[in-house]
Amino acid sequence: MSCRQAEITASKHPCYSAESQHKFARMHLPVAPACNIQCNYCNRLYDCVNESRPGVTSEILSPEQANAKIGRVQAGLDNLAVIGIAGPGDALANWPQTRATLVATRQNYPDLILCLSTNGLMLPQYAEELVELGVRHVTVTLNSVDLAISEKIYRHIDWQGQRLTGQAGVRILLENQLAGIRTLTARGVLVKINIVMIPGINDEHIPEVVKVARDLGACMTNIMPLIPAGGSAFGHLPQTSHKDVAAMRERCQEFLPQMKHCQQCRADAIGLIYQDRAAEFRQCSIKQAG
Repeated sequence: MSCRQAEITASKHPCYSAESQHKFARMHLPVAPACNIQCNYCNRLYDCVNESRPGVTSEILSPEQANAKIGRVQAGLDNLAVIGIAGPGDALANWPQTRATLVATRQNYPDLILCLSTNGLMLPQYAEELVELGVRHVTVTLNSVDLAISEKIYRHIDWQGQRLTGQAGVRILLENQLAGIRTLTARGVLVKINIVMIPGINDEHIPEVVKVARDLGACMTNIMPLIPAGGSAFGHLPQTSHKDVAAMRERCQEFLPQMKHCQQCRADAIGLIYQDRAAEFRQCSIKQAG
């Protein structure tokens, strides 16, 4: 699918269309608490209502609770167009919950667009089923296509019952990311690639990542600033400047269209990208177990 076709198909998805961000609302369902990798920039806090970054939510919902909440939100937002699963862990690392949520949403709210975000580790296993379930928009975080750089970004990978560190882990992660993206794009899924721009780690490597994303059939990339999270391995690093991010997006524009309006939304975000109304629909605060 060409990027022009992607623009037409994604005309109601605020992340895929800069124009639709002002018209259509999205709803993230926090049904996926577990994660199968540890990024050095990530520290997931479930109940921090004042933080706005990926991996943060104020409640964890069961598929049944998520389905009921869609109805309440739809009654309050007449422009709701997209249902996404973006954590707070990884959607595919919580496949039973994610699958049940997607099935119920498609059955009860067939007019809503289904969207999902993932680190890509489990993509080869679930890509075909995602297509069958009607998911047509998938975001994959691909921070590096170089093993030495990836080794600096990821602390460990949980794979088939083993915790892998170093290049043994990131090699499996990268292989699965590339294979999964290739499968999705071949089936007509619109794949957006998220890249966290980490100063001194992967910043100068990003054009190569974008080129690989292009060759795999992705329709756009979203280069995002590092948000230093307290308690994470990269918590001491400076936040990537907006000037540097903007310059990198312009540099990579020649390879793929760039998303330039990302707000690095929470895992429970609701509403327009620039107007999160999640607090209006929040039921309770469920803290991370363990």
